[in-house]
Amino acid sequence: MTEIQEGDLLFTFDEATAACKYDDWSFYRNQFQNGCFRDNKAVDILCHSDRVAWLIEVKDYRRHERTKTVDLADEIEIKVRDSLAGILAAQTRANDADEKQFARKLLGARQVRVVCNIEQPAKTSRLRPRAIEPDKLKGQLRRLLKAIDPHPIVMDKHTSGLAVPLPWAVRQAGVSRQRS
Repeated sequence: MTEIQEGDLLFTFDEATAACKYDDWSFYRNQFQNGCFRDNKAVDILCHSDRVAWLIEVKDYRRHERTKTVDLADEIEIKVRDSLAGILAAQTRANDADEKQFARKLLGARQVRVVCNIEQPAKTSRLRPRAIEPDKLKGQLRRLLKAIDPHPIVMDKHTSGLAVPLPWAVRQAGVSRQRS
């Protein structure tokens, strides 16, 4: 079982699932990020499960609100595009054999899925319960990423796996799992 902490969230992946933090890859940091194009972006987590390549972007706005001027859907689109380009290059150019092999595994998947795990503060008003509307973001991502994943997932730690079974669970880091 693999566990990956991203900020205040802990992602726990199934036994049969391979997962890693893409922006921690030596290839991304040392060869690709500023070496191919200028200022390449990266999704946070890559995962391979049952011949599906998952690209997971994590956004946590519970402590600090979003201040970037670029639209969130556009930002995610860029990260997905740049990550796919990086994975393609890593399969042959990565110096780390594990990264090279993981890239090959991802590129051999029969399907690519895109997930945005977005955490937001508790409701602030009945009229405007969330700063970022998950359904609106999902529609924007569907339009922008339809050639890659026509059904992107927008979720939070409370809705993970409700609509589509996912090979991971998300919880607050530092919080132990409840036993049934």
